[in-house]
Amino acid sequence: MTETGIGKVTHYFGHLGVAAIELHGPLAVGDTIRIHGHTTDLTMKIETMQVNHMDVHEAQAGTNIGIRVPEHVREHDMVLKVAP
Repeated sequence: MTETGIGKVTHYFGHLGVAAIELHGPLAVGDTIRIHGHTTDLTMKIETMQVNHMDVHEAQAGTNIGIRVPEHVREHDMVLKVAP
């Protein structure tokens, strides 16, 4: 498995279970990501993502997205795209 850095968590909305992520590389629905930090290690498949409260299927570098996450993540956690 290969992991490529594609972004970082900029905010976590605990009441919604949503992470705001600043992308440095492309990401699409269906991709598998790993969110990794000092106390975070979460691997998940992207099921939905939003840009400015609108559902999108893919986003490019420089975009800020929101994704639903199953557990608490922290600001500055790295977002890695996992390739088989």
